[in-house]
Amino acid sequence: MKLISTSKSEPEVDTLVHSIDIKDGPGTFWMEGGYDKNKTIAIHYYKPMSFNQGSRVLLVIPGAGRNGDDYRDAWIELSEQYNLLVLSPEYSEQHYPGFWSYNLGGMIDNVDVQKQTFSINHDASQWIFGDFDRVFDAVKTELNLTSYRYDLFGHSAGGQLLHRLAIFEPESKADRILASNAGWYTVPSLSESFPYGLLSLHETAKELNFGANLILFLGEKDDENETRGHLRRSPEVDKQGLHRLERGIYFYHQSKKIAADSNLTFNWKLEIVPNVGHDYRLMSKKAGEYLYGAEKK
Repeated sequence: MKLISTSKSEPEVDTLVHSIDIKDGPGTFWMEGGYDKNKTIAIHYYKPMSFNQGSRVLLVIPGAGRNGDDYRDAWIELSEQYNLLVLSPEYSEQHYPGFWSYNLGGMIDNVDVQKQTFSINHDASQWIFGDFDRVFDAVKTELNLTSYRYDLFGHSAGGQLLHRLAIFEPESKADRILASNAGWYTVPSLSESFPYGLLSLHETAKELNFGANLILFLGEKDDENETRGHLRRSPEVDKQGLHRLERGIYFYHQSKKIAADSNLTFNWKLEIVPNVGHDYRLMSKKAGEYLYGAEKK
């Protein structure tokens, strides 16, 4: 079932306060931007028929198309099956232009694509990673939920966002963070410059934290034969591998080695999903089984 997006017309910011009204089934509400209140974020949701105050909450982070309604739709059957409240934020190109505002979470600015220059935004309050806790808190209050944590699933560009969330905001309220089929990664290396590593952002290993419950959720067939989606190529990212599966495995093992070398607790996991490529619908189904399937047995 394909639902019609309502995010084409955005309300005025001053109408957003106290405007969250979540009914059964699909819908959309808007929230103010986190740092810049004049921006808006559409939150596409699905509330299952069996919803109760103890229902689990899942935030679904879209790929580069920013199509939160489609990603929400991919979880409708899973929402009913597992009694999940699904929330999928949509960051418009109007308010959050370019991959630097979305895939990189606003961590770089003053971008000149032609000259390939940028500056690092060191003000963490302007990064969008904190929005996910903010959305959860608002919905928790509105629906009087009993849960204090939520799960995250992000595919492709959404997977980029979520592995960076695990690095730069490891103590968020997110419980399990499934970063799926990201195109490339920020490796937690102090010898490579951001956005490929942490040089210019972190100075010592003491600043690293691998405590988040991050799961690299990779499609086995998101390999050299996969043609769907745009795959960035450059010497810096090709060092990570020549396709998404290879890059995800590289990121995981490099991160594990860095944690071991620094004697840090490493909570991250690697899960390779058989017979699935760069397909957010199939990866969503597999993610639902991975996260909630055991609870139904």
